Amino acid sequence: MSMDLQLKDRRVLVTAGTQGVGGAVVALFRELGARVIASARSHVGPLPPEMFVAADLTTAEGCTALAEAVEQRLGGVDIIVHVLGGSSSPGGGFAALGEDEWARELDLNLFPAVRLDRALLPGMIRQGSGVIIHVTSIQNRLPLPEATTAYAAAKAALSTYSKSLSKEVAPKGIRVVRVSPGWVETEASVALAERLASEAGTDYEGGKQIIMQSLGGIPIGRPSKPAEVANLIAFVASPRAATITGTELVIDGGTVPTA
Repeated sequence: MSMDLQLKDRRVLVTAGTQGVGGAVVALFRELGARVIASARSHVGPLPPEMFVAADLTTAEGCTALAEAVEQRLGGVDIIVHVLGGSSSPGGGFAALGEDEWARELDLNLFPAVRLDRALLPGMIRQGSGVIIHVTSIQNRLPLPEATTAYAAAKAALSTYSKSLSKEVAPKGIRVVRVSPGWVETEASVALAERLASEAGTDYEGGKQIIMQSLGGIPIGRPSKPAEVANLIAFVASPRAATITGTELVIDGGTVPTA
């Protein structure tokens, strides 16, 4: 059996596509021959200008501008990979989360996917095909009350929205799938491990252990690599996964202790 993922010339949009998981997804899709547009707030990395759109997707205006750029440059889209997400909320549990913190988490982790899907799905429906991948998080079932309550709630909302959307558009030829990573060793997580290591008077490996312990342990013994998450996303987006829709695929090294 050939393992060609049949992604050559597929038109792909990847949000947060310059670093971390998004950067790995963009690199892999390009390697597989897809036509890719990546978005982020600023242009970093090796992408040529014609493959990049600067947009603040926490705003409705930024989402509209990106959707219009995709239509103009690609003439539509076959695959959307919503990687954008993250958290800037302070520690301190529920009491540290005011209106602004809750709004920021929803604006970053839920609404960009909703707005871009709303703008680009009609074109997918007209062509009778397409794949939408929402990158969620194991935090939607394994929240850390000290620091990730709002982030986890926003990702849970994204997951519920994704499931509902999949049921609506599957009969129209559109697959919608959730990919749910655990801890991934991105640039940001490396910086966090280094900071924790410095505070604890240990080295980088010691900082990694601190993070893993906060998650209750990772049975496989390490975080995922961005390229490993990208491999899963590329497979799910490909015709090889033609009947996978409406589900959540977890890639977390066994972190979540239940099925």
